[in-house]
Amino acid sequence: MKKTILYMAVATLMLSGCSIDVNHDPNHPTNVDPALELPGAESSLATVAGDGMETPSGIFVQYFDQLPESEQYGDLVRYYITQSSAVLDRSYSTLYAGTLMDLQDILNSTEVSGADKFAAECLRTYGLQLAVDNWDQAPYKEALQGNANTQPHWDKGEDIYKGVLNELDSVQNLIGSSSMTANDMVNDQNMKQWIGFANALRLRMYLRFIDANVNASVYEGKVKQLLADNNFFTGDIKFDNYKDEADRRNPWYSDQYINLNTTNLCAGYAIMSYMKSTNDTTRIAYDFAKDGQGNYTGTLPAAKYAFPALKNVNCSEMRYRATMPVYFFTQAELQFLIAEAQLRFNNNDAAAKSAYEAGIEADFESRGLTGASKLYEGPVAWSTATTTEGKLNLIYMQKWVSLLYRDHTEAWSEQRRTDVPKWSSISAKDIYKSPVGYNAGDLIVPAVNALGGNNVIKREWIPYDAALYNPNTPKAIAITTPVWWDVK
Repeated sequence: MKKTILYMAVATLMLSGCSIDVNHDPNHPTNVDPALELPGAESSLATVAGDGMETPSGIFVQYFDQLPESEQYGDLVRYYITQSSAVLDRSYSTLYAGTLMDLQDILNSTEVSGADKFAAECLRTYGLQLAVDNWDQAPYKEALQGNANTQPHWDKGEDIYKGVLNELDSVQNLIGSSSMTANDMVNDQNMKQWIGFANALRLRMYLRFIDANVNASVYEGKVKQLLADNNFFTGDIKFDNYKDEADRRNPWYSDQYINLNTTNLCAGYAIMSYMKSTNDTTRIAYDFAKDGQGNYTGTLPAAKYAFPALKNVNCSEMRYRATMPVYFFTQAELQFLIAEAQLRFNNNDAAAKSAYEAGIEADFESRGLTGASKLYEGPVAWSTATTTEGKLNLIYMQKWVSLLYRDHTEAWSEQRRTDVPKWSSISAKDIYKSPVGYNAGDLIVPAVNALGGNNVIKREWIPYDAALYNPNTPKAIAITTPVWWDVK
């Protein structure tokens, strides 16, 4: 009952709406108890990560594609988007005029505890990480100042990463012996979980500095310290407060299944081919529906526009779940990052193997499935790889599978960081004729590609409305240009 009342209060706050002005929202409540703003920020951040960014990222990392007899995402699957397409404008507005404003109120408040501020800082770090990973730049130093600065300059992504990591360290020092007073719909006021979440965010971000060769030795030392301390969260960090009722469902489910009033997405060819090749039948059945012939079938990217004979009956639709949580950080991803770090920086094969297998177990557990050991003792066993590169490939591919329905933006970011899955040298049209020579799991350039040649999307367009209303917004940068940490 308490959670229901709290959810209704949060929903009331969110109904106030928001404008694109990232520093001042005239509808943003100014006299709200900061302790109540935390669940509001958690809920709006879940909408950004679990809905607005979920579909584009899922298409870019080829979890799914447009159903042949639907049209909603035709431009996205063909990469036929411009800045005026406003793909992530709503996410940008919600993040800056909602989530980050609420979190700033908490950080500025003298009425909350140090523990409350640390929880807010963790969410702020995650939110700004999402901004950087999509746009490479974002308002940071001059942002969220209200009427003092309504047209903030944008900062470089590398500087934002460094800034929020420094903030995270500083605000953690405020915890002391305090406990949370704010309502908390993510970790239920459990500070061990918040500290574990912060350390997982650090690990994720440190790896990006290392791979971008930015103070690599310093960040490698930080990674080793995190591994030695082993102070991470248990379970998953998630917003798990949805019910199969009007206005209370998972936001992606509501958007895809309720609001659009049709089915739009079907299983991607790359993910389906890989899961079939590893005999991952349990997760296939959980993630996808059978096609009209009773088979599980992946669809080539932009197939609708190249192969007109294709019909919905030839495709496996996605399975949407009304009460599925929105995941901010999964235990599976954490274990795969630990496995990578143990292998690369500690040369600890046994620890890497243990974490790798724990990652697969954690993903099965999060889906309520059993039988993970059949995978890691069989088709994707650690012993099937004999080199460091091969073992990293196992880790990266299983992480890709695990982030389906969990965190599509993170999956896209990790693919860009690691280049795994790699891009196939075989065209979609050739694969359509015959899959011989195609390596299961490789990403495929869309059959119809508005970017031309083998060009693919490496970042999102800077939001159109931001450029329209803020003269200090950077000029549009081509979406084929990598973000700062994407150097492979």
